[in-house]
Amino acid sequence: MFPVKRVFIFLALLVAGLSPKLFAQSADASAPTSQQKPADAASTADNTSPHKVQLDDKNRVITAGGFVKTGPVVFEDISEKSGLAKWTYKMGTPAKDYIIETKGSGVCLFDYDNDGWLDIYLVNGSTLEALAGKAAPPHAALFHNNHDGTFTDVSAKAGVQNDRWGFGCAVADYDNDGYPDLYVSNFGKNRLYHNLRNGTFADVAEQAKVTLGNWSTGVTWGDYDGDGKPDLFVAGYLHWDWDNPPAKGGEGGSSNSFCTFRGEATACGPRGLKGEPDHLFHNNGDGTFTDVSETAGVADKPGYYGLGAVFVDINNDGKPDLLVGNDSTPNYLYLNKGDGTFEDVSYASGYALNEAGRETASMGIAVGDFENNGMLDVFNTTFSDDYKPLYRNEGDANFTDISYHIGLGEITVPFLSWGDAFFDYDNDGWKDLMMSDGHVYPQADKYNWGTSWKERPMLFHNLQGKSFENVPAVEGSGLADVIAGRGMAVGDLFNDGKIDAVISVMDGHPVLLRNVSPDHNHWIELKFIGGPKSPRDAVGTTVYLTANGMKQREDVISGGSYLSNNDPRPHFGLGQATKIDDIEIHWPSGKVEHVTVPGIDRIVTITEGGGKSAR
Repeated sequence: MFPVKRVFIFLALLVAGLSPKLFAQSADASAPTSQQKPADAASTADNTSPHKVQLDDKNRVITAGGFVKTGPVVFEDISEKSGLAKWTYKMGTPAKDYIIETKGSGVCLFDYDNDGWLDIYLVNGSTLEALAGKAAPPHAALFHNNHDGTFTDVSAKAGVQNDRWGFGCAVADYDNDGYPDLYVSNFGKNRLYHNLRNGTFADVAEQAKVTLGNWSTGVTWGDYDGDGKPDLFVAGYLHWDWDNPPAKGGEGGSSNSFCTFRGEATACGPRGLKGEPDHLFHNNGDGTFTDVSETAGVADKPGYYGLGAVFVDINNDGKPDLLVGNDSTPNYLYLNKGDGTFEDVSYASGYALNEAGRETASMGIAVGDFENNGMLDVFNTTFSDDYKPLYRNEGDANFTDISYHIGLGEITVPFLSWGDAFFDYDNDGWKDLMMSDGHVYPQADKYNWGTSWKERPMLFHNLQGKSFENVPAVEGSGLADVIAGRGMAVGDLFNDGKIDAVISVMDGHPVLLRNVSPDHNHWIELKFIGGPKSPRDAVGTTVYLTANGMKQREDVISGGSYLSNNDPRPHFGLGQATKIDDIEIHWPSGKVEHVTVPGIDRIVTITEGGGKSAR
């Protein structure tokens, strides 16, 4: 099942009495090592050294510069006129003395009131003063889509302000009543907001038994046991104690090697701190959940630092598998065995480490078939001084890190990246790649590190599955925004067939990047409604669309990116094709259907069993 060479190395380490983890060198978030290129990469080791400072023609480090004066404008920043800039994100103090103040939070796009338009949920952080009751807590925000390019903050009325130290969110219709529900991960107790179908929500986390209680991060929903009810996975980061926080820069006895970056005092961790376990909650169908982490085999016994998480069918057997991106520790890939348990194939699959055999500081997870070959590939965002690995799916859950071979290696090294997503921004039929960026250390602006606290987002154009090309940031356009980006969610916010992006910004206003790509390609979007043996929101559905001589794949996914949730509607660019040859749907129930649609350049709702409608 797995490459012979990879399995041989893995077994050899075990026979020698060594942990495979020792095969990996450090690339942790507090003190990453220099990213040396793979032996056959087309770049020099010097070019990827953390001490190599890349400057543009105006003497700006490349993470905050490198703009061009003219060129195609893909995104327009409409944060102000959309209304989102009225809300402010808050996370700790500007000094960021503690790691809990550096991680940022996520964004969820979902149609909470079923009016056919995506709404925006923005998780907020908090402060020590707010936790102590000495200041008002920052509120999360639910922005209702007004259908005219603007959004209205309805979070108070909806009852989803959270008022806790928030991190992640993910969406699913856990009770199959036709309305999406919202889970929010926090430092402290988590929230499960049940949609009351009248524009308001009720926090039922206590009754549902899914509160947990320390530092939760990435969230994903998926029907892992095939009973038609979405189950919940929550990644744990590290165990945080505000009464005994690690001191900045190693003061007070903290391990100095984990509290500095390039010799400068910084926030400590995550290395040297205790990891928080992961949790899988089985949906009992009566409004409650049962923690089955241990019996299912996904409890994270080593105590790795979980950030990204996503349920998706990696090996095409019709069952959702589980990926977990871990910070400074090996990633997890759990294959669904179909009996309520998972097999840990993290090392054997090639997903645990990067091409150089090292752990990475994984943040977000993007999943998508960038080659249009029917298999899902995986892209992880990581720390600065390290390239961002793209794991190509070779089949049977075997992955090869090909970043340096496909144009995503050297160029990504200076950036510290978070949210990420595969999507077809120009509707040419090939999935492109986008990521949000921003450093964890404010000191990046003080020292000659070749990176910056605020960074511009990056967009890569897919050249027909063969390579990725950086899309230049045109001055004044959305790609030239220099922000302290964190979570990112993408989706068709304006129902115009173009995928937009919302980015959470540290201690600032969220950014809404509207897709204004000048292409004239065709498209189609699909909204699925599951039948009685599938989740109602069809999470876990895989769909193949054939048009223009290509067969594309999309999946209905909850979670992914960095602590965020993208548009649940599969979107397909059709290029110049005016006809769709086939749509093949693999429902979570196991049913496979072929459907036709009345036309293109529209959003079509398809119900399991043959019903469909078009806007």
